[in-house]
Amino acid sequence: MKRKVLVMLLLNCTVVLFVGCSSSNTTINSSEKEWATTEASKHAEKSGHVDYDDQADWEFTSGKMQSPIDIIGDKTEKMTPDNGTITLDYSKDITSVENNGHSIQVTGGGQAIINGRNFELSQFHFHAESEHTVDGEHYPIEAHFVNMSQDGRIAVIGVFFTEGTENKGFQEVLDDVNKEKPEPIKNLNDMIPTNKSYYHYLGSLTTPPLTENVEWYVMKNNIEVSPEQIESFKKLYSHNNRDIQPLNGRAIIEHNE
Repeated sequence: MKRKVLVMLLLNCTVVLFVGCSSSNTTINSSEKEWATTEASKHAEKSGHVDYDDQADWEFTSGKMQSPIDIIGDKTEKMTPDNGTITLDYSKDITSVENNGHSIQVTGGGQAIINGRNFELSQFHFHAESEHTVDGEHYPIEAHFVNMSQDGRIAVIGVFFTEGTENKGFQEVLDDVNKEKPEPIKNLNDMIPTNKSYYHYLGSLTTPPLTENVEWYVMKNNIEVSPEQIESFKKLYSHNNRDIQPLNGRAIIEHNE
């Protein structure tokens, strides 16, 4: 049977997401994990080259729940009850680090538990400038950690990178791009905030065909990377971010850890 690609009705999981979604304790088997690892990138590949300078011609399925969005801090809704904890246990073992024509994409593994629901890490990649904005402001880079549940739900954790000190984990990614066989990213957690407060909303993938019903968790706390690291990434991708999309009445939920 042809697998239904990333189309899961999550409308019942927004706002009440943290009280109405059942948890799953089943481990994803190897074939499921392999499929999940590449599925998001296949969306971009279906339309060939992703031209960020001509986004009006991107393949578009349908809907009014598109990503990225501008997060306006004083218009978010507090989570009630505020119990949407995120726990991450990502593996340091990396299958591949590649310049895939759209971004630097790192294929890895490990688990994410979001309000008691189990996900597995499929891959993570980077955008410059940031795709999401906060109060209209971009960050130099945004990382997307793409997680998949066994029943097909996608949860993307977004992390903003800001200019500061060198980040060991991000440097390992930059170094691995030029290696035939990637080495373990020993400092992967350096790319994830310790405090996992976040903004949550229901949106879409940010590359064609822009499939909706994707759960977004955009971290409120930023990660520092050096100016040199920002420039190293921008030598490969100086503009691989989608334009901001209309909110269209969606709620943005704020969770404070």
